[in-house]
Amino acid sequence: MIFIASAAIILPLILLGGLNLSATRGMTISALVVIITGYFFWQISPTVLTASILQAIHKALPILWILFGALLMLNCLRATGAIDRINQGFQSLSADMRLQTVLVAFLFGGLIEGVSGFGTPAMVTAPLLIALGFSPMAAVILALVADSTPAAFGAVGTPLTVGLSNVTEKASVLNLIGLRITQLDLFVGALMPAVLILILIMWFGPKTHRLKNWLAVLPWALVIGFVYSLLALLSAWLIGYEFVSIIAPLGTLIIAIITIRWQWLLPKSSQTTPWRTNGPVTQTATSSSMNLVTAWFPYLLVVVLLLASRVVTPIKHVLTRYANLSWSHILGYSQINSDWELLYSPGTILAVAAIIGLLVQARSLKPLLPTAHSVIRSMGNTAIALGVTLIMVQVFTNSGLNQANLPSMPMYIAKFIATYLAGIWVIMAPFLGQLGAFVTGSTTVSTLTFAQIQADIAVNASLKPTIILAAQLVGAAAGNMVCVHNIVAVSSVVGLSGQEGAILRKTLLPGLGYALLIGVAGWLLLRLVA
Repeated sequence: MIFIASAAIILPLILLGGLNLSATRGMTISALVVIITGYFFWQISPTVLTASILQAIHKALPILWILFGALLMLNCLRATGAIDRINQGFQSLSADMRLQTVLVAFLFGGLIEGVSGFGTPAMVTAPLLIALGFSPMAAVILALVADSTPAAFGAVGTPLTVGLSNVTEKASVLNLIGLRITQLDLFVGALMPAVLILILIMWFGPKTHRLKNWLAVLPWALVIGFVYSLLALLSAWLIGYEFVSIIAPLGTLIIAIITIRWQWLLPKSSQTTPWRTNGPVTQTATSSSMNLVTAWFPYLLVVVLLLASRVVTPIKHVLTRYANLSWSHILGYSQINSDWELLYSPGTILAVAAIIGLLVQARSLKPLLPTAHSVIRSMGNTAIALGVTLIMVQVFTNSGLNQANLPSMPMYIAKFIATYLAGIWVIMAPFLGQLGAFVTGSTTVSTLTFAQIQADIAVNASLKPTIILAAQLVGAAAGNMVCVHNIVAVSSVVGLSGQEGAILRKTLLPGLGYALLIGVAGWLLLRLVA
């Protein structure tokens, strides 16, 4: 039965990662197999299967809406020349792609994660990287890998507030778990800038002097990573877990810009002969005349609107109350629901920012309709791939509603693993979190699914539950690197639809490595606080 329960995990790895099928074909096959095995072996009724399929289709809509907003903004910024001006601004700060990777993918992406989450950061940062001269494959890999460390706290602490709601709702306990997350990541997450630069150099850079090119900026990368982790630790300790993923990337971004301006810890070559994977990006006459603040205005507006909608209670209340397209109790099942608060969605905020950006930058909405039409036409294959992926996910998740009196498939896997690996559970806890995010595509949903069993195992094995739950959250955050529907969405933004298998093979190694290091850090932390 364990192999049947694991079909939703094994099949995507084989079909996408091994056989290099596109997400549309690979995930369609996976979804059909999970539906058939769920019906015959888990005895899931046709009504539950139908409700799960309807739930999946409904859940795909808000994700596609976010994708539409991200693509609309990107193409509007291209139409006004703002993307070229943003690129010009980065070039004036540093044309070194190693530094741009950290600034854009890790720090700016981390800030977007802190105010939005839901896979939005990679969809925003990957196109920016391409505008800076990165290849589409490099942009996608770097954006996905970077959207890991900040995702443990997600949008204003959602993975803890919602993800751990089945275990505890006490603010003091949630703050302690948040602190444990930052302690685990103090040295592991601090390596992320260095790892991102290493990925860029080893997989996408020139074949010569790879080690030299990495070592030249390693001191700077380690300092930036440690500053990020230290700010996260101080935020969790002194303020609370809700704002860790806003304060840490914003504060570190300011420090990073200062160090680049002063060339602190950086080799002179980063300024005089910048390391690049290709030739410098050319600038247009239109872009050079635009004010840099004007060019960045739509992105700045996104951050402000997202932050206001999540933090200012009256605004949040209005946005979540009106135009609420959520679907509850699908076909009468109280456990099968799908949320879509249209006004509160990052997709709406991205679209509004794109429209206002056109008015500010071009003083005209003339490009809006043709741009929107072009974006919609480009999203067809993505919609299919995303739909079948979520059908598999929801059948897998809802499999607890069966007539065989079996636990759900994810819970069955978790209990099977726990039975044989309880002795080394602190090492395994982040892998279970990563497994949940790989299938569900969400740090929050992975934690919501597995938090209770993680806590139970911790108690039975005489381990500290706060550390095990922290490992679950960090592992789930690392799962963003390999999550299939994140890969589908981001590859669509940059025109790499059909290359999902190649992307998964690239992100799998750093994802597993991150989880392993967190497991080791958890083992050490258990002994330090014993």
